[in-house]
Amino acid sequence: MSDPRLPVVLFWHMHQPPYRDALSGRYVLPWTWLHAIKDYTDMAAHLEEVEGAKAVVNFTPVLVEQIEDLAGAVRANLDSGAPLPDALLATLSDAPLPAQPEARLALLQACLRAEHNNVVRPRVAFAQLVEIAQGLDDLAHIVYASDQFLHDLAVWYHLAWLGESVRRTHPLVARLEQKARHFDAADRHELLALVGELLAGILPRYRALAEQGRCEIAASPFSHPILPLLMDFGAARESEPHAPRPHAAGYPGGTERATWHLQRAVESHERVFGRRPRTCWPSEGAVSESAIAAIEAAGFDCLATSEAVLRPSLALSGIDIPGEHAAAERLLNRAWRRPDSNLSCFFRHDGLSDLIGFTYGKWHGDDAAANFVHELAGIEQRTGGEPGRVVLVALDGENAWEHYPHNGWYFLNAMYRGIAAHPRLRLATLSEVVDAQREAGIAPAGLPRVRAGSWVYGTLSTWMGDP
Repeated sequence: MSDPRLPVVLFWHMHQPPYRDALSGRYVLPWTWLHAIKDYTDMAAHLEEVEGAKAVVNFTPVLVEQIEDLAGAVRANLDSGAPLPDALLATLSDAPLPAQPEARLALLQACLRAEHNNVVRPRVAFAQLVEIAQGLDDLAHIVYASDQFLHDLAVWYHLAWLGESVRRTHPLVARLEQKARHFDAADRHELLALVGELLAGILPRYRALAEQGRCEIAASPFSHPILPLLMDFGAARESEPHAPRPHAAGYPGGTERATWHLQRAVESHERVFGRRPRTCWPSEGAVSESAIAAIEAAGFDCLATSEAVLRPSLALSGIDIPGEHAAAERLLNRAWRRPDSNLSCFFRHDGLSDLIGFTYGKWHGDDAAANFVHELAGIEQRTGGEPGRVVLVALDGENAWEHYPHNGWYFLNAMYRGIAAHPRLRLATLSEVVDAQREAGIAPAGLPRVRAGSWVYGTLSTWMGDP
């Protein structure tokens, strides 16, 4: 007997562009390892700790490669003193701080890049150092910043970027925060070792969660190709007919490039996570009819993108969205497929996704979680009896949480628990939904046409059309 509860799929998109300079081998920005020690660790901890928690987690292949590279670099530094490829991370090593004023100023400025209300202000000693640093933030005053001051500022910056799960469980964090000042080489070495331990543990933790059935790991094309534009530059004009574009409508060799990026993503995924990926998150959720065909040809069972793509595609297909709210929800919250295709296409609920991404950070965590579960329960009630119903909530898995107190810890914990305990809701992965629907003989709805677009405004304007 099929489960009558409404499947709720939480889809966390983990992504960073390649920050490693191809010529120098050095990282120009620190966001890969900072999000790794803060967000990727915490998001794994919730899935590990909350009974019944489940999600889809998407790791872009270039993010995976950077995590592996940085973990190896930290290990090499700790083992043999090999130089670290990131100037900010190197402040925790035995390497001397730069002597040039420009380099010292860049280091100080790097330690000021953090959300103030939730990352800086709650840590009084760090906030005091930041206030001093703001007075030294130019070449005329950086000469007054001593090595000890810069080391203290950098240690606090790393401490502030640690995930809540690490802060609550690792004794080193409590000891260093209590010390507060005058961090020495031994302190920095221990903190670097912790960063290395967290980096090295990210991918094995998620692989173990996938093997336990607590998450599904999705994949994206290898680098950051916008597949519709590789297939045909003209795709940009499907949503913006007058958008400027290169003179040629096509992209010579683009289809072959798209195929390479998809195949390379599958190979990377198999190497790191031990199995072929079944779910694809196209770069920026960008799809077109030809891109969907390429994703299916690469062996994926389903893809996920945005309601901002579905709505104009329904209009293009001559399918009216009912004006009555409940009827519209029954139409939108389900899987779709193209003619002569077996690839299930899922479209995120933009409203619910944006509540997490942009609204709930200002709420008390328990209130936000309760409201979210209430919204889901309302959809469940209004779509009762609809075959194939599913709600997909998809958003960045790393960028929202610094706008929440405690890195979103209380909200995420209460949200997972609230959905898992609800009698009419069940957490699921997209592959589970696909399998359950196939077993029950429920076919995705037919979508005759797809208008090329992305999850950003439902268009490709961010990537083509701006002079």
